[in-house]
Amino acid sequence: MFINCPFDQEYAATFEALIFAVYATGFRPRSARELDDGGQPRLEKLYGIIQQCRYGIHDLSRTELDETNQLPRFNMPLELGIFLGARRYGGKVQEEKRLLIFDVEQYRYQRFISDLAGMDIHAHGGVAERAVMEARNWLANVSRRKLPSGQQLIEAYRRFVADLPAIADALEFDARWIPYVDFERIVVTWLKEAPAQG
Repeated sequence: MFINCPFDQEYAATFEALIFAVYATGFRPRSARELDDGGQPRLEKLYGIIQQCRYGIHDLSRTELDETNQLPRFNMPLELGIFLGARRYGGKVQEEKRLLIFDVEQYRYQRFISDLAGMDIHAHGGVAERAVMEARNWLANVSRRKLPSGQQLIEAYRRFVADLPAIADALEFDARWIPYVDFERIVVTWLKEAPAQG
């Protein structure tokens, strides 16, 4: 599951909630953050990850101008374009790709990327738990797997967030700045060890 989203601090809760939800539903999240190889160009790394992923979540919610350059970030639309291109031109296996496109408002994208007209865009309103619910419902639809309900995922994520400061402290991390690979490992371990709630 390729997750193409902003990496800023304001979006961090949504990103972490999506990572948690993807693991909790039995899939493996993939992100540009997972590899830190100074000898590999970032675009090549993205090509490899996208090629390997059947599913993709693409968040186009960051269109604001940055304070320094007064320009928007175009990484998310670029990565969405690569994913769509792979689906269209990548042969039989790549044709199986399925994607979820997020924005803060359902039709806002028409003002800045009108070529997506006619595609179903899901709105999360900038709320992490709503993104989890939307992602879960989409994933249940495209995968046809039996998944935990959205409410079960949200409740599990709330328990995880409550436990995270103690886990981070035990591992000598600041809970607000856990490196991506370590965060993944913490999520996987927590999901294996957390008691089921009935």
